[in-house]
Amino acid sequence: MKHISILVPRGQAVLSSIVGPYKVFSHVNEHLTNMGKPPLFKIQLVGISTETELYDGLFTVKPHVLLKEVDKTDLVIIPAPNGDMMKALVLNQEFLPWITAQYKAGAEVASLCVGAFLLASTGLLKGKKCATHWMAANAFRKMFPDVNLVADKIITDENGIYSSGGAYSFLNLMLYLVEKYAGRDIAILCSKILEIEFDRGSQSPFIIFEGQKEHDDEPVRRAQTYIEKNFQEKITVDQLAMMFALGRRNLERRFKKATSNTIAEYMQRVKIEAAKMSLESSRENVNEVMYKVGYTDTKAFRTTFRKVTGLSPVQYRNKYSREVVQF
Repeated sequence: MKHISILVPRGQAVLSSIVGPYKVFSHVNEHLTNMGKPPLFKIQLVGISTETELYDGLFTVKPHVLLKEVDKTDLVIIPAPNGDMMKALVLNQEFLPWITAQYKAGAEVASLCVGAFLLASTGLLKGKKCATHWMAANAFRKMFPDVNLVADKIITDENGIYSSGGAYSFLNLMLYLVEKYAGRDIAILCSKILEIEFDRGSQSPFIIFEGQKEHDDEPVRRAQTYIEKNFQEKITVDQLAMMFALGRRNLERRFKKATSNTIAEYMQRVKIEAAKMSLESSRENVNEVMYKVGYTDTKAFRTTFRKVTGLSPVQYRNKYSREVVQF
C-alpha cells in the first residue's frame, strides 16, 4: 500500500488543494474495493498542529497525524498557500526539512499550484523544471532564479518531483499520478466520474499577459509602456535604444533580465494579447484582427498565436468568444 501524505499548510491555504487530492485518491480506493481488490493508498492529512484554520476561521482542518509522527511516506503532496507567499513560507518553515528528508529517503514530492513556492524553498527544485499558477510566474522567477519555470505547463515530472499549473489544474496532476500508480484504466474511470478533462498539458489558453513591471529598471519600464501603447506600429530594437539613450546590447540585456522576455518576445506577447481580446469581444474576422494588432503575414500571425496560446485563432474564438456562446 502506497502511503500518501497531504500537507496542511499553516495560514490561508487553498482548501480545495487539500480536499481535492484526498478525494481523488479516495475514489481510487473505492473503485478498487468495488472491484474486489484491496485499496492501493493510505491517505493522511499531515499538519504541524492538531487544527488549522483556513479562510479566517471559516473552515477548520484537523490532520490525521502531526508531522513529527510520520517517519516514512511514499508521496508528499504540497497544497497551495493563499495570500502573501513570503508570509506563507515563514509560517511553514517546519515542513521544509521534513520534505527534503522524505525525498532523500525515496519519497516522491508533488506541489500544487503555488505550493511550488514551498517546494522550491527546500532547494530540491534547483536546476529542475517546475510549473505554478501563471499569475505567480513573475514572482516565482524573481524569488527562485535557479529553477527552470515552465509557466505554460500543467504538469512537470522530473526525478520523482512533480508540479502542477494554476488553480484547479492540480486535478490533472492527480489523474497523472493515479495513472502512474493504478494504471490508465483506473485514471480514465476517475476522469469520467469526477468529470476532469484527461491529458490536458498546457495552461497557455488561460494566461493573461500583463508584462513584468515589478522591477527597478526605469528605462526598461518606459520601453515596455511604449511597446504596449504603440504595438500596432513597426517598432525596432534600435529605435527603442535610441529613444532611451541606451546601447542596443545593453537594452536587450537589461530588458531580458527585468522582464524574462526578449524585446521581440515582449512585442509578440503584447500583440497576441490584444488579438485575444478582439477575438473574445468583437465580430472581426481573423484577418481583420491580425491587421489590427500589427501583423501583415497570415502564416506568421497564426504560428505565433498558436505558440503563445496553444490554440489557433479560430479555436480560441470558438472557445472564448462572447458571440459564439449559446445556451
